[in-house]
Amino acid sequence: MTGQFSALLRQLRRRAGMTQDQLAERSGVGVRTIRRFESGERNDPRMATVRLLAEALDVRPAERDELLAAVLPTELAGAGGPVPRQLPAPPGAFVGRSRELDALSAAVDQASAAGGTVVVSAIGGGGGVGKTWLALHWAHQHLAEFPDGQLFADLRGFSPDSEPTRIGAMVRGFLDALGVESGRVPVGLPAQTALYRSLVAGKRMLIVLDNAADAEQVVPLLPGGDAGTVLITSRRTLTGLVARHNAHHLPLDMLGADEAHALLATQIGPDRVAAEPAAVAELVKLCGGLPLALGIIAGRAKIHPDGPLAEIAEELREAGLAALADEDPSASLPAALSWSYERLTADQQTAFGLLALAPGANISLPAAACLIGHPLPRARKLLQELENASLLNRYGDGRYAMHDLIRRYAADTAHQRLPAEVPERALRRVVEFCLHTAHAADRLLDPHRPPVRLDPPGPEFHPAPLPDYAAALAWFDAEHSCLLAAQHTAAARGWHQTVWQLAWTLGTYHDRRGRGDDRLAVWRAGLAAAEHLGDPAARTRAHRALGYACTEVGRHEEAVEHLHESLALAADHNDHTNQAHTHRMLARAWGQRGDNEQALGHATQALDLYRTLDNPVWEAEALNEMGWHAARLGEYDRAREYCDSALILHRRHDNPDGESYALENLGYIAHHTGRHDEAVQHYQPALALLRDLGYSYELANTLDGLGDSQVALGRHDEARAAWQEARELYRAQERHDDADRLQRQLEDL
Repeated sequence: MTGQFSALLRQLRRRAGMTQDQLAERSGVGVRTIRRFESGERNDPRMATVRLLAEALDVRPAERDELLAAVLPTELAGAGGPVPRQLPAPPGAFVGRSRELDALSAAVDQASAAGGTVVVSAIGGGGGVGKTWLALHWAHQHLAEFPDGQLFADLRGFSPDSEPTRIGAMVRGFLDALGVESGRVPVGLPAQTALYRSLVAGKRMLIVLDNAADAEQVVPLLPGGDAGTVLITSRRTLTGLVARHNAHHLPLDMLGADEAHALLATQIGPDRVAAEPAAVAELVKLCGGLPLALGIIAGRAKIHPDGPLAEIAEELREAGLAALADEDPSASLPAALSWSYERLTADQQTAFGLLALAPGANISLPAAACLIGHPLPRARKLLQELENASLLNRYGDGRYAMHDLIRRYAADTAHQRLPAEVPERALRRVVEFCLHTAHAADRLLDPHRPPVRLDPPGPEFHPAPLPDYAAALAWFDAEHSCLLAAQHTAAARGWHQTVWQLAWTLGTYHDRRGRGDDRLAVWRAGLAAAEHLGDPAARTRAHRALGYACTEVGRHEEAVEHLHESLALAADHNDHTNQAHTHRMLARAWGQRGDNEQALGHATQALDLYRTLDNPVWEAEALNEMGWHAARLGEYDRAREYCDSALILHRRHDNPDGESYALENLGYIAHHTGRHDEAVQHYQPALALLRDLGYSYELANTLDGLGDSQVALGRHDEARAAWQEARELYRAQERHDDADRLQRQLEDL
């Protein structure tokens, strides 16, 4: 480029009456860069930069074109050979991806500002996610920035009918495109590669390498100069390029729901989409944001313009991947996934299939290691390889998941290709992992709770590290949905012992988090499983736990029925421990119903039985129960005596759970006897314990009571803070009557 651009920019700036600093501020181009342009020290402005300067200078269209023309070389072809224009046509129905497009542009601009280093933007994503779609759209948006031409090659890294394209063939094709006569092409590949790099060195050229198998396939095609841009797409994460060639990796995820909706509207028409919103919403959900799947659906809709979209949604819902197959492999999702699958090693294929069968929507590394039957280091490597192949996603919390359609393909493949006993043993291992780890976590949450005896785990068991209470609670939070799915898996296979034991291990966690509906569901399954076992203790526990679950969701008649069945079983087998526990649960059930007289009677029977068992923590639990029901009957002195005794025992035997319950009861008693300062002094340490223990249900109740006492003391700000927090907890727990009551109290306050 001559000095024409420098002189013209300086002339236009001065005519606009701007200093270089003012032009920099208005255009967003650095003042140092503008100085270098005007002095001629830098002569390689990009088209985007020139446009920013032209807009800031508010020049006429003819002057803007003159400024842009000054940037282009005077001879595009000349002695250097032809200017290749190899890009395929731009995608006709591109939507969304604004974040990814901006990221690509930023990567190019960043490299240019750093001194013209070659930019390798490696776009990674699974088959059908729209890598080529994105790359071509960006390339056609930025053609003016690459006046020396564009080279394009499909490297066929995941082709169904051939091996990846050989490096020699790609280099020779590029030499032909650059106008090298056959007689001038060197014989050896190293010499050909050197010639190719010499021809593109220093040229502002875009090189698009589509569908790369691995980093080694593309490294010979990277230019040796400092002006070109290379755009690579691959189903693998090309870590070698990132590490050795300063590549900018751009992971490509699925389209969002709005983008998927827009894509269908663009393809089949907004009116047709608007006419069937429910069917379109289902199609978007079933396709899970995968552009290839959405494109196939749109194609079907266009072939049958008068057919209802609801029929296509029904076919996809019932047939799954089969509905997305096509004779044309490039328009078939199963075919696209099969190309990735065939590139996996045997171990990777097995892991891929087994991971699709795992209970739950995602999985942790320790659970995955048990599932696929490998030690943790080997399992981590296999999962990383599947992630690099864009067949598995790893999230920030360290959990792994598959796209729904990929998972369905993997599950189908596992059932077709793996011997039947392999998936069955894998599911046994992962369910065993869930049971044993949940049992260990439960013991950390409540070491005073009666344990269950588990069969020893198999040799492939890799326990999750659970050093303390907080880790156990966090593990349950992360794994809860998977534990529910594991119980469902066990029930479907008739693993009855595991089903009821899983229900048992979830008990403390469900108490802590106030998950009454989940507790009811797991114990319905738990009782059904226990009925198949010849173990009366299991049936006794299951009836009692289901009765308690019914109590907590207000199903009183059903609760009492199960609790009486539990009591009868325990009495038949002279089981004083389970008799005592069941009496305590009957006390809760009758208390929930408002019959505190009968509740107090059951709690007293529980205490009498516990004292024969010499277990002071259980005695304290019964005393707590007795104190609460006595208080509800208005017998406050008697209630305080029971709860004071319970508090002493709980503290002596380090049971913060029971301690919090005793303090909450004492706060209630103090408030209802007009001793509001004392009530606050009980409620506040109870709250601290409940927060430490992770309770949410009881926390709301205690905050509610604390607010009452603060109001009685005239401390309206403190009351308001307590009630506001309690109200939000009630809403989260869907306890809407309590939330509405507190809202009215807050308004009155």
